[in-house]
Amino acid sequence: MGPAAFSRRSLLRSLAGTALASAASPAASGAQEGAKPAPAPAGPPPDHERRMKWWRDAKFGMFIHWGLYSQLGRGEWVLALEDIPLPEYEPLAKSFTPRPNAAREWARLAREAGMKYMVMTSKHHEGFCLFDTKTTDYCATKQGPGRDLVREYLEAVRAEGLRAGLYYSLMDWHHPDWMRCKTDEAARRRMVEFAHAQVRELMTSYGKVDILWYDMAYPLDGAGWETRRLNERVLEWQPDIVINNRSGAPGDFSTPEQNTQATKGDWESCMTLNDNWGYTPGDDNWKTPTTVLKNLIKCGQDGGNYLLNIGPAPDGSVPEASMQILRSVGAWMGRNGSAIYGSRRSWVNLATGALFTRTGNTINVHLTSWPGTSFTIGGIHQPPKGARLLASGRRVDAILKGSQLVLSGLPSQAPDRPLTVIAVDFEEAPVQKSLANRIVYDVLGGGPDA
Repeated sequence: MGPAAFSRRSLLRSLAGTALASAASPAASGAQEGAKPAPAPAGPPPDHERRMKWWRDAKFGMFIHWGLYSQLGRGEWVLALEDIPLPEYEPLAKSFTPRPNAAREWARLAREAGMKYMVMTSKHHEGFCLFDTKTTDYCATKQGPGRDLVREYLEAVRAEGLRAGLYYSLMDWHHPDWMRCKTDEAARRRMVEFAHAQVRELMTSYGKVDILWYDMAYPLDGAGWETRRLNERVLEWQPDIVINNRSGAPGDFSTPEQNTQATKGDWESCMTLNDNWGYTPGDDNWKTPTTVLKNLIKCGQDGGNYLLNIGPAPDGSVPEASMQILRSVGAWMGRNGSAIYGSRRSWVNLATGALFTRTGNTINVHLTSWPGTSFTIGGIHQPPKGARLLASGRRVDAILKGSQLVLSGLPSQAPDRPLTVIAVDFEEAPVQKSLANRIVYDVLGGGPDA
């Protein structure tokens, strides 16, 4: 992922001219002189709908950034940002000695937080592999840990009944060919062979893997990395897996970073819990449980998932602040999770003081500021069947007054913290057609008829 000061997307924009120029050359793309690379497929990988159903239902996952950089405590980009010479950085591989089975704590915390899946960095941009590999000695089994940290992680995730994903960075600052591969065809071929071999190891050595989460294709593009061919093999090895879109080839879902801006198709917002992906003990800018829940609900409202990061300490322990925030989120999810899991994009999505999710024909009104004894939603044209406070089941009066849905009989104070949810049932899922959202759709585009 990108460093704290800027997201990966910002970095890619700044590198776009160089990357696109190199990708256009035969050396970068892998094309023979005078030939054109094969065009990328227009749509997602095969069997997309079947493979994505569980993921769409899950909504909430844990991201884990953990590696040699955790020992320095200055973020996962410290090698690049501080221009640390590799001979000075490499000894961190020997001193990296996490306690056994730290991943069990992560997996328990994810389950307590109401998360349904996890994704861990098997190799970040620094190039150190947390898995057993035949491609390099720069890996956990042959360095300080002396054991396979990916295997420990996968076993821990499965033991908690969660889905397990693996992050893999194509960019590798430790590999001697990582920069020359954009101008040297022989180096590109070595780099591609190296990356493909590592992905094969990850996909064939550990049983079922549910998510392959690529990152940072720079300095090549998808044709240069030959990721279309690689993903075809991945689906042979793991026929149920879902794959993101950061390899330069179309994937099953897109990955907006550090924001909840919806994209077309399936998408997942990945976000830090403070300001850094990797362990940074000086960073205390923690998101509150309320902010985490608002982000999760906003993702659900617009049809996306939320992947929230923790950065374990070098020994694998989770910062106390992270645990407190996630356990608070989990307590709320225990009462209100039915408004999140299995939800789909809501076309009721605009009101002051509320966010919305939709489960079937039920609109879940997540009140972000308590309105008092009544609340009105404009632009509703279908009569409600009934309404209730989700956490307690207490009945709420719901009537349609013209094109206004009026919820009344509410308690004077919010009955649930940090957000109260009112579930409103309809015969058919309503589409909001108010003056406000017509203006929004006209200005921004989109909407149910887009």
